[in-house]
Amino acid sequence: MPALSVDRLVKRYDGRAVVDGLTLTAASGQVTAVLGPNGAGKTTTIECCEGLRKPDAGTVRVLGLDPHADAAALRPRVGVMLQDGGLPSGARALEVLRHVSEMYASPRPVDELVERLGIGSFARTSVRRLSGGQRQRLALACAVVGRPELVFLDEPSAGMDPQSRHAVWALVKELRADGVAVVLTTHLMDEAESLADVVHVVDHGAVIASGTVSELLSGGSDAGNETTVRFTAPAGLDLAELTKWLAERGVTDPAVTVGRRTLEHVFLDLTGRHLR
Repeated sequence: MPALSVDRLVKRYDGRAVVDGLTLTAASGQVTAVLGPNGAGKTTTIECCEGLRKPDAGTVRVLGLDPHADAAALRPRVGVMLQDGGLPSGARALEVLRHVSEMYASPRPVDELVERLGIGSFARTSVRRLSGGQRQRLALACAVVGRPELVFLDEPSAGMDPQSRHAVWALVKELRADGVAVVLTTHLMDEAESLADVVHVVDHGAVIASGTVSELLSGGSDAGNETTVRFTAPAGLDLAELTKWLAERGVTDPAVTVGRRTLEHVFLDLTGRHLR
């Protein structure tokens, strides 16, 4: 049984389907990234999975249970990190984390999370005075302190400096190694590429592509009517010689780009380059 199963989910607002027949799964011991442009329906989908919204049609099962009807049973088994934190603004950071840990029967040691995520440097600062990155680190600690079987992470490293970001990535990889199902939403393609075992790309309320990062990189379509040739070049490739070789064969004024295809290229190919 997958840790998360979403089957033909539909959610409407004012008669318009924001999520329209979306289907995806997430397995234990894997990081599943859900990617999509703004307005694609991914946030509403995740909110249905978290029990924050009730679907209009379709089914959602979290650890085999209905996240809306069985919310009480799921609460101690599921961790949720919201992008806005959802934390009490007047309380101090460490007080919040200790309070959340006391809600669980067997929480992770608070001091360990404080050290891992650098919370000690702002432990006595009120939540309202935290920077965006500090607030994200506190929200992540609150999401995982209860040893969840499934954790939803919304933009976990948004606003973080590189050091904090890599600390977060290391913790996410540790959760996966411990058998936790991690469902990650992010706009940072390098974050998804570094962490995800499986990627679902969502647009217009439905999943438009799924697979491992390697599968998506090898099978992504190219935009427009361009013909793309990819090859593995030896070290020290002479671009001038390559350009000359192409020109001799009628390929004039070519744009030769040396580099590897990334998940961002695939994402843009699938969802377009226009602003939403």
